[in-house]
Formats: sequence, structure tokens, C-alpha cells
Amino acid sequence: MDLELLLTHADDRRPTLAEGLPLDSTLNQARPAASQMPTHLWDSGGDPNDLSRQRWGVVAPEGPAGDRLLTLIEPLRKLRQEEQGASVRLYRAPPGLDAPAAVHWKKHVLHDEAVPEVEQPRYLLMLGDLDQLSLELQQVLGSDGFVGRLAFSRDADYAAYVEKVLRWRRSPSPAQARALFYTAHDGTRATSLGYQALISPSLQSCRERQSRGEFLARDILEVGDRDDMSVHGLLEQAAAPKPSVLFSLSHGLGAPRQGWRSVEEQHALQGSMSLGRGEQLDAAVLGSRPFLPGGLWFYLACFGAGTPSRSAFHTWLSQLRDAGQFSGRLEGLLASLPREGERPFVAALPKAVLANPQGPLAVIGHMDLAWSYSFQEQGSVARSRPSRFQGLLHSMVAGRRAGVGLDALWRFFRDANNELTTLYEQQEEAQRGGRPNPVDLAQRAHLWMLRQDLAGYVLLGDPAVQLPVPSAQPRAEVKAASAQALAAMVLGMQVTASESLPSTDVMAEAVRALLAGAESPRDIAKRAGVSLKELRNWEQVYTEAGRAALEQLRETSS
Repeated sequence: MDLELLLTHADDRRPTLAEGLPLDSTLNQARPAASQMPTHLWDSGGDPNDLSRQRWGVVAPEGPAGDRLLTLIEPLRKLRQEEQGASVRLYRAPPGLDAPAAVHWKKHVLHDEAVPEVEQPRYLLMLGDLDQLSLELQQVLGSDGFVGRLAFSRDADYAAYVEKVLRWRRSPSPAQARALFYTAHDGTRATSLGYQALISPSLQSCRERQSRGEFLARDILEVGDRDDMSVHGLLEQAAAPKPSVLFSLSHGLGAPRQGWRSVEEQHALQGSMSLGRGEQLDAAVLGSRPFLPGGLWFYLACFGAGTPSRSAFHTWLSQLRDAGQFSGRLEGLLASLPREGERPFVAALPKAVLANPQGPLAVIGHMDLAWSYSFQEQGSVARSRPSRFQGLLHSMVAGRRAGVGLDALWRFFRDANNELTTLYEQQEEAQRGGRPNPVDLAQRAHLWMLRQDLAGYVLLGDPAVQLPVPSAQPRAEVKAASAQALAAMVLGMQVTASESLPSTDVMAEAVRALLAGAESPRDIAKRAGVSLKELRNWEQVYTEAGRAALEQLRETSS
């Protein structure tokens, strides 16, 4: 079973790796550094969307550059401070932290023993590009936190993004969420596999869940098809002033066959969306036109979020090249990485749409080579795993915070990392005891590729943003009005319930679990002893009661 890659040459749009690589090329990879394991429980029993329980903080570069960035996002800091009802903690970190140094920083700075655990923020907004705060630091912090990054080339773009977040926070859309799915049908093996194994089954699953009341998007639309490769339909739908989540799959632009003409050209184009037939969507196209206003974008493509200083696959690819295997097919992959003395960088495309006042509030993309492994499990029989992305999609359309959505995907990274660590430990223990290796090397190779691929997904933007839909009322406000809302909910149930009701505590716990989104609505309904329809009825009554209580609080305070 071959490993497919979502990367094309920027000049001719042909796949950089047209035929994929065999799985057995990964059999003898060294054990990854155990640097991304969860180290902190936070408030594991609290609503992950509630800033008053999880807290929000900022990580800025050391020195004058960090001072300037903190000033630029000051209105956003004030908003989050108001939402959580407590001061926002500010942290400073040096550039260039590798994984071990990032772990040390996290342990001794973020989790300072002098700071009460309840005041240590789980939501972290990193400021600056990859040469200011390393990708390794973002990945280490993201192992058990909700982490995002703002990185712009101009100060005005920071201000534009902050103003956009505040504007949507003040005036959310009255419309319900939409889910848009787009595939760049360019005829390549990688995008064809992506459509068959990820996009098409995800569409089907979302529509089935929508019919059962489990997927909260009002509209689920597939934009474009194999017979129409034009991007017109995507741009038309994405321009609509409706809160939308876009799930897109395409190749990302990589180095031309003769290499980038300059570093500036590479920074401007690498990771842009390749559409085939010479078409592309880049920063110049999407930076000034309406594109997902107030929305969220999951952008699956190589280098879609940025290019690291060193790929997680660099050693493996270099070994294949040096051994003379697949000669002439790997140079294009390695050519897209920064050369000696060049800096890593966040891609221009997500920078442009985030700075765009009519653009999305957050982008989740891949900051490395994006393979087919995140959505397809290899083995004697290849199996699609679109379910890995269902939690992310469900969370985002439901109006939960973007960092919670990414974490729904990253939990599969943690599972793979745990299992992979166990296999390496078994092998090392057998070697020390002089026993044969008990580990199935093919199984370990599967896990190695899955771990590396999933580790590349990062969030750009504030991890605390939400799709501005009616159901996404701020958790701090819900908490402030919870007593009144609960009382009104119980009174409302006496009129609206179609089934016998359990105790008030059971009802309240069920609604809060539903809002938290940590488990299946069907499981919550089963535990409460009611139908899913009745549980949704509770949610509606509780939400309406909460809004009424908030309005009463507002009138009282004024």
C-alpha cells in the first residue's frame, strides 16, 4: 500500500510524488522523541469551552518584538479577560526551542508551581512567526492544551484580525451553520484517494448524523464535482455571508522543478491551494475578497499552514535518497524545505485570509508534508478512517471553540503516540534481555507514519474563537445566568416534555455534557434515560432560558 502525498510542483502542477512511496520504507525508523505527551490534567471535569474554567493566556516572543505584538492584540486580551472573569496570564519564550527545550519551558514556566493550577491557562495564543516561537513549542503545548498562533508580516494585519474577532463577538450571525466540502478534482492519485477515503464518506456521515439531530449544520453542501474543476462554485459559496465551516482537500504548492527563484517567492506561494490545470488559490486571490466571513477553514494540503525548519519526515526521506532508492523522485520533496540559513515560516495563504476582514476566524492546516495516513489506515487491506475528522467537524459547526475542534483530531495523535511508545519499549526490553524482537515492524511503521502525519496539524488564529452561530453563546455568560436558566428550564420542561422526567440534577448534567461535546449525544441520552429527541428539547429550553436570564441581567445592570 503506497503512501500518497498532497504536494505538487508550483510550475507544472504535477504531483511531486506521482506514484507514492511503499510503506516498507518506514520499517526501520528511530523512536520519536517523547516530547508531546500530555503532562497536565487542567480542569478535566469542566466544560472545555468555558474560559472561566480553562482560562486563556498569551505566549509572546522575548524582547521588543514581543512587546509590540502584545500591544497589537490588547483589545483581544481585554475581551478574553472579561469572558473568563480573571486576569490573562502573559508568557515570554525565546526563539528556536527544540522539542526537549520546549518541554522544559512548559514544565517550569507554563506550569510554574507557584501558580495555582486553576489559574494556569489551557487556551494559549502564540504570537509571531516560526522563527520567533518555534513549531516545536506549539506542538508540545498542543499535546494537552488548546493552542493557536497569530503570525502576520504587517502590524496592521494583527489589528485587522483582532477587530474582526471582536466584531463577530459583538454581532453574531442569526443564521445557522453551514458545512462546505471541496475537493480539487485534478485527476491525481492523492486527491482521488482523498475524495474516496475522506471527503465522500465524511459527507455521507454528516448527512446521516444531521438526519438524527446529531450534526447541527443547517446545510451540508459539496462544492464542485469531478466534471467541473472550476473554482467558481467554491468562491461563490464561500463568499456568502453565512457562518460556514469549509473542509477542503487539495495539493499544496511546493517547489518548482528548478527550485524557487527567491525566498520571497517561496514564502508568498508555498502551501497555496493547487487546483489543477494551472489554477491556484493563493494569498493574492483570497486576501481581499469575501471568503468564509466569520467562518472556520480546515485546509488539508502539504505546507498549507506553513513550512517548518525541518520536516518530521526529513531523516526518513534523506535516508532513502542517500541509499539511492527512488532516485529522482525525492528531490522535489526535500527542495521545498528551507535551506541552511533560511527561516521557517507560516504560509501566506492563511495569513491573508485571517487578516481579511471578510475572512475566517481560524484556519486549521498542515505544517509539513501532508500524507494520506491521517485519513487512511494501511495494512493488508487499506481502510478509510474519516471518523478521525468527525469530532472536529461536529465541534466546529456546533459553535464550540476552535481549539476544542483541533483537539478532537489530536486525540488520535495521542493514541498513536502512546501505542508507538509501547512498541518501542517492548523492542528495547527484548534487546536488553537477549530475546527476539516481539514487535511487528509493519504495525510499528503504520503507527510511525500516522503519528508523524497527525502531529503536523496546527491552528492559526485565536483558539478561543467560535463559529458565530446562535448556539455559540459565551460559556462565561451561561455560567453567570446558570441558576436562573436552570430554574426556567425545569419550569419549561413541565410544559414541553413528551416523556417522564428524571431528577433536575440528571437533566442539568445531561445538558451540560451535551454542550461540552466530549461524548456522543446518544450516549448522554441513554445515560439520562430519554430519547435523543427529548434531550435536544432540553437543550433548546435551556438555551432559551439562558438567553432570557442574560437579558434580565443586562437590563438590571443598565
